[in-house]
Amino acid sequence: MSATLLTGGVVWTGTGDESDALLIVDGLVRALGDQARELAAGLDCEHVDLEGGFVMPSFGDGHAHPLYGGLEAVGPAVRGCATIDEIVTAVKVYAEDHPDEEWIVGASYDGSLAPGGLFDAKWLDAAVPDRPVVLRAWDYHTLWVNTAALERAGITPDTPDPVLGEIPHRPDGTVLGTLREWGATDLVMSVMPARDEQQRIAALGTAADYFLARGVTWVQDAWVEPGDVATYVAAARQDALRMRFNLALYADPRHFDSQIEQFAESRRAVQEAGSPLLTAQTVKFFADGVVENETGALLAPYCSGLHDHSGGAPRSGAGDNLGMRNWEGDSLAEAARRVDELGLQIHIHAIGDAAVRQALDAIDYVQARNGKRDRRPVIAHVQLVDQADIERFAALDVIPNMQPLWAQMDALMTVLTIPRLGVERSDRQYQMQTLNRTGAALAFGSDWPVSSGAPLDGIAVATSRRTAEGHPEGGWTPHEIVPIERALSSYSAAVAYQAFAEDHWGRLTPGASADFVWLHRDPRATPALDLPALPIRATYLRGRAAYTSAS
Repeated sequence: MSATLLTGGVVWTGTGDESDALLIVDGLVRALGDQARELAAGLDCEHVDLEGGFVMPSFGDGHAHPLYGGLEAVGPAVRGCATIDEIVTAVKVYAEDHPDEEWIVGASYDGSLAPGGLFDAKWLDAAVPDRPVVLRAWDYHTLWVNTAALERAGITPDTPDPVLGEIPHRPDGTVLGTLREWGATDLVMSVMPARDEQQRIAALGTAADYFLARGVTWVQDAWVEPGDVATYVAAARQDALRMRFNLALYADPRHFDSQIEQFAESRRAVQEAGSPLLTAQTVKFFADGVVENETGALLAPYCSGLHDHSGGAPRSGAGDNLGMRNWEGDSLAEAARRVDELGLQIHIHAIGDAAVRQALDAIDYVQARNGKRDRRPVIAHVQLVDQADIERFAALDVIPNMQPLWAQMDALMTVLTIPRLGVERSDRQYQMQTLNRTGAALAFGSDWPVSSGAPLDGIAVATSRRTAEGHPEGGWTPHEIVPIERALSSYSAAVAYQAFAEDHWGRLTPGASADFVWLHRDPRATPALDLPALPIRATYLRGRAAYTSAS
């Protein structure tokens, strides 16, 4: 028997109660408060002094991409680059240091650094003219490639825009070097050599290091293809998983009929791996793209003239661009119904208000056709919702999994988003508190590595609607500020509910797994803008310290 007693700080259980002592026995919460001290007196118990700190249920991330995030550490370090020249230099240095790599692959550059998010292959040619270079944008919906990569993929000026994709051109008709959405990016991805499997398994370890250091013990991998399932299974069999993962199997409208059988096979493979840290109970749909490249699906057109797709002209005629719907007609609803029949959870990426409505309609259809059950469907991102659809989340028991870090007036918002949506629609983005007030089961995620995977970074914005510099004073759309305890719950207990695990983790109650984070001080008494700097002393998974700070 192993036992640990933690005292000397605040223990916030996540149920609305708090205590001053926590007893863990064999990885489970045994007791709290005076009962914890009494029971510990009769045990051979390790004692931990919290030194005035704050213990709460560990964070869960309801929408992220850990494998992709871990792999970012393998290629050129472009994430922190603030200019196009810095990116090009980083690629050049990396290529020179890795002369034997056939392809230079990296992520993820800031798409706002070039007008309209359009990056030219010639800029990368200057760094690496003789080998393919492929960089993912921060949104993971866009690639920037050099000429060699275009040639390997067979992309020429005569290549038409593929289904679910765009190939922008220069004014002279030649291919620019920016590829948007799956149909276009797959042209390059399909000819790239696969990464070494041990490198991919190591990337999961890199991701675990990242998340555990930020208090996260469970992550929803929100985009998993068959090769990724194999990597997770191999990692599980090597006992290389150090935190909890659930896999969301990617549903592609172009290949769905063949995928449906793979979903059951992937779930079976994960179950046979036998790891308590790994599940595959979810299927991921993309209803649309993103606002920043005008592929997010809208009910009313984008502001005209902004999307420079070919020779300086908007992608559609001025004023009629509604973005991109990945699933036409009732195909999303029917695909969701078939996934639901397998007993798998529905998880739909929906950015624009038209995509959110289509996702809600699909879930409504599933419930009508397949009957009531505890299915907990998720709509992720929910950037823009029409007023007529707000109440539908609670009515249909849909979990809005939102990325609170995005609800701020940063460069992404001011340079790329607001010009495309206009001020009125922009001020209706990320209605977190509005959805919370309706009774919707608001959960949080980060979309890492698209943006920071640190929950405290997101919670700082959720509770202030301000940038790190404090702008604007009083917060952008301050009526959407989420109270601090609700924000903490949205990143812990609400994610556990999303994971069908509320009886196992997400709360510190007797019998629950001892998954918790020890913060240096109480976040409830910390100014919102100071939350990102709040030190994490330790992260515990199943009663053991999976991360401890050096200090």
